[in-house]
Amino acid sequence: MTMQTFGLSQGRINRFKGQILAHAVPFEVLGKTGRQVKLPRNNSDTYVARRWLPWGATSTDANTINRFFQTGTGDRGNVIVQQHQISEGVTPTPDAITPQDITVVVQQYGCLYGFTDKTYDLYEDDIPAAMIEQLGERVTFVNEMIIWGALRACTNQYYGGTGTSRATVNGAITLGMIRKIAKNLMANHGKPVNSVLSASGNYGTDPVAEGFTVYCSTDMEPDIRDLPGFVPAEKYASGKPMPNEIGKCERFRFITSPDLPSIQDAGAAVGSTGLQSQSGSNVDVYQFIVTAKDAWSQIAVRGKESLDPTYLPPGQKTKSDPLGQRGYGGTIWWKAVMIENNGWLAIGNVGVRTLS
Repeated sequence: MTMQTFGLSQGRINRFKGQILAHAVPFEVLGKTGRQVKLPRNNSDTYVARRWLPWGATSTDANTINRFFQTGTGDRGNVIVQQHQISEGVTPTPDAITPQDITVVVQQYGCLYGFTDKTYDLYEDDIPAAMIEQLGERVTFVNEMIIWGALRACTNQYYGGTGTSRATVNGAITLGMIRKIAKNLMANHGKPVNSVLSASGNYGTDPVAEGFTVYCSTDMEPDIRDLPGFVPAEKYASGKPMPNEIGKCERFRFITSPDLPSIQDAGAAVGSTGLQSQSGSNVDVYQFIVTAKDAWSQIAVRGKESLDPTYLPPGQKTKSDPLGQRGYGGTIWWKAVMIENNGWLAIGNVGVRTLS
């Protein structure tokens, strides 16, 4: 633990004191989407969602859970019709419906800052106030990483170039690649996203123009802008862009963030690919998330959805701090992220072209 001491904070006394400069603030993009779920208090730490599979679907994989027509030869539509023709006076064989349960455990997260009584009493800047401000920013960043990590576990994966796994990625994002993803999402009855969380933080939603949303690193922006048919957000004829939206291409709307990291040196050998590499030997792999409506959800504990920062100034004497020399600012919160339908979500794995 690092306490904020008087010596750790370089003072500005006997110097011209300028303004407090702006600092980097995390971008919230993933946290603005996803279905919102409130877990009742004093119930359990485990949330179980149930879906009833459509008639004809099976729980084999992300595709079969969503499709009435499974693989097969011949006129499958006509086969379905024939299966539902009945004979006079003959009771048809009854069917049952099949449930699929998805389980997630809510986790507790927290962050804490500490400072000494000397810093509190003598330092010229309001250190505790700055810490409380950064608490909100830090929680935003941690939440983005929680969502980012959970959604990347989606089983519906696509790879750039001729790659068939992350280790063989050797190409950047292409129109053909995202068309392939769109074809899959639509075959799985995925619906375009048409709302995001409202800025008020009350779990309400605001409408947006429909589209499959793509969340990716800002490093991918040059390659996205080079996609055939790309329309920058500033040239939209109608409809309000989503926060951090740079533009659209066909059914896709692209939202970027500098806080979605690459997996360095995780792809194929760089060779003549022209793709970025941290070490110069293997391609840095950038993952992007493509989501349809209601593909995933954020779960919070009811009554604990909002942060409740704790502020304990120095001077409060306890057994662990008998002279009251230390103060703290921090917060805890509960969160879980659930992929509700892997067939309505997709993860692309690509490289990024090196800029000349």
